[in-house]
Amino acid sequence: MTLAIAGFAALVPDGNAQRDIALLDPAEARQQLARAQHAAADAQKRAAELTERAENSALAAEKTASEAAALAAQVQQSEAEIAAAQARYSLAQTRRAELGARLAERQEPLVRLTGALQALSRRPLALAALQPGSLRETVYVRAVLDSAVPQVRARTAALRSDLDEGRALEDQARESLADLRGSEGALQERRAALTQLEASQRQASSEARAIAARENERALALAEDARDLDGLIGELGNASELRRELASLSGPVLRPAQPSASQVSIEPSPTPSQAANEVIPPADFQLPVQGRTVAGFGALRDSGSRSTGVVIAPASGAQVIAPAAGRVAFSGPYRGFGRIVIIEHENGWTSLVTGLATSDAEVGDQLVSGSPLGVAASQDPAITIELRRAGKPVNPLQFL
Repeated sequence: MTLAIAGFAALVPDGNAQRDIALLDPAEARQQLARAQHAAADAQKRAAELTERAENSALAAEKTASEAAALAAQVQQSEAEIAAAQARYSLAQTRRAELGARLAERQEPLVRLTGALQALSRRPLALAALQPGSLRETVYVRAVLDSAVPQVRARTAALRSDLDEGRALEDQARESLADLRGSEGALQERRAALTQLEASQRQASSEARAIAARENERALALAEDARDLDGLIGELGNASELRRELASLSGPVLRPAQPSASQVSIEPSPTPSQAANEVIPPADFQLPVQGRTVAGFGALRDSGSRSTGVVIAPASGAQVIAPAAGRVAFSGPYRGFGRIVIIEHENGWTSLVTGLATSDAEVGDQLVSGSPLGVAASQDPAITIELRRAGKPVNPLQFL
C-alpha cells in the first residue's frame, strides 16, 4: 500500500516533458483524432497513386505536375499525422488530470491511515505493556489491526489500478510527443522538397511565361471591372466559353478546284451520351484542405445571405491543393477574400478556393487533381471551396 501511495507522484505533470499544446475538449479531441486518421490514410493513398502516375507518365509536364501533387499529398499526410498526435496527447493529458484529481481526494486520508498503521505495527509489544491500560486491550488492538490491514489493501485495489492506468497514460503521452516530433520533421522535409520542385518548374516553364503574363493581366483587368465575386466568375466563364468555341472550330478548308465540288459542312449535334456526360462532376473531386468544417453549403451568413460554398478551418499554414484537374482562370488577391484561385474544369464546371495566404498557381496553369495551390493563413485560417455548374453554385460535399 505504501508503494501505491508513492506511485501518486507518477501522475504529477512533468513540465520539462510537456510541449505547449492546447488541450482540447475530450469530445472534440476524439473527433479530431478520427478525422485526422482518415485524412492521413487518404493522403497517403493519393500520394502513392500520384507517384505511380508520375513514374509512368511519358510527358514531362504531366510528370512534374504529378510529382508536385504527390509531394503536396505527402505534406497533407504529415499535417494530418500532427493533428492526430495532438489529439492523442490531449486525450491522454485530460485523462491524467482526471485521475490526478481523483487520487488527490483519496491521498490525504490514506496517507494518515497508512502512517498510523505503520507506527502501530512497528511499536514493540513490551512498550505497550508499560502504557496505561491492560495488556489484554493492547492484544485486542493488535488483533483488530491485523484484520483491518487486509481490508484496507482490498479497498485500495481500485487506487492501484488507477495508478497503473496513469502510468500507461504517461507512456501514451510520451509516444504522442515522439510521433508529433517525427511528423513535424517529415513535414519540414516535404515542404522543402515541394518548394524546390515548384522552383524548378517555374524555371523550366519560363519560356511560356509571356503568354501567361498576358492572360494574367487580362484576368486582373476583369477583376477590377467585376462588381463582385459572382460577376468575376461570370466574366471568366464567358471567356472560357469563347475559348472552347474557338478550340472546337475546324481548321481552314481548302477551296476546291471545281466550284461544283463544294460541300456544306454541318456540325453534328451532340449525342445523348455526350449531353449526359456534361452533368458529370469533375473527376477525382476532393476538398482542397484538411480541417474542421465550420460552415456548410447553404448556411446562413451574418449578412443574412446563404453560403454558396463550404468553409473549412485548417491548421495554421496548412497545404491547400486543387480540388480537381483543370485550368487556372484567376489567381491573386480579391476584395476581402484573401488570395483566391478559380479553376475551370471540363463540361462547364468551375471551382473557387478563397482564403489563401500565398498562391503558387498562375493563370493558364494546367493542374492535376491535388496540385498545390498555396497555403492557408497563419492566424485564424479559413478556406472556402465553391463548386459551380454553368455559374450556379452546387453543394460540393455531395461529390466527395
